[in-house]
Amino acid sequence: MRIGIVILPEHRWWVAEPKWRAAEEYGFQHAWTYDHLGWRTLVDGPWFGALPTLTAAAMVTSRIRLGTFVASPAFRHPVPFARELLTIDDISDGRFTLGVGAGGPGYDTVVLGAEPLAPRERTARFTEFVELLDKLLRQDRTTWRGSYYAAEEARSAPGCVQRPRLPFLVAANGPKAMRVAATYGNGWVTTGPETEDNAEWWRGVGELSERFDKAAAEAGRDPATLDKYISVDSSPVFSLSSVECFRDMVGRATELGFTDLVTHWPRADGVYAGRESVLEQVAAEVLPGLAG
Repeated sequence: MRIGIVILPEHRWWVAEPKWRAAEEYGFQHAWTYDHLGWRTLVDGPWFGALPTLTAAAMVTSRIRLGTFVASPAFRHPVPFARELLTIDDISDGRFTLGVGAGGPGYDTVVLGAEPLAPRERTARFTEFVELLDKLLRQDRTTWRGSYYAAEEARSAPGCVQRPRLPFLVAANGPKAMRVAATYGNGWVTTGPETEDNAEWWRGVGELSERFDKAAAEAGRDPATLDKYISVDSSPVFSLSSVECFRDMVGRATELGFTDLVTHWPRADGVYAGRESVLEQVAAEVLPGLAG
């Protein structure tokens, strides 16, 4: 089991930098940040761009993998986005993973003055977004046209450090998004079902894992070759509320066949509220036993 951590992009760099350094020093194997223009209850607070943050993080770390958790088509076009991804893959020396999802109808859409898309349209746009990104990051030149995006002789030199392209971690709970994950993903990540019942959440996660295995097999891929990530703080219980809670979640995720678990850096209040002392204890007592 590999363990990753999300550091929200809400702090000025003089505050954020030590967290990214510590994530690597603590022994986390991947670290992430949210890719939004504003997010839920934190929309009126400080918020910084994901890719500049991850670029800065790449400059102060050397081993830990870095990624978006997750980028979406809500305010991005694949052609300029591919250039940014090539750049961060280069600066990080091949340590970048693109976490990508369909996006929702929230602030990222409203702030641009656009009408929210219906769920079916969001999934169709997401499918095009990932398909075109896949081509742009693999090919020297790409000409492609869909209903939502197009590219005309788009250049992609010098290409990714990671070959044939940087890995995609695709967020998916529904069947159509799962097909995207099964087709293009190097890994799949789930947030589980929406419920306030912890036992029900874990049952739902198990069912989603089985559905993804089926989707991968139908796409002609061996599920055993794909990484499976679980965002455990989407459950009703914050994973770092105690060391015992974290151990329990690691055990449950392992039993369900997940290869990777993602937690969140504790915040002082509100969402993901917790104590950094618990994070430090997890790093000292739990992570060493999971290494490798």
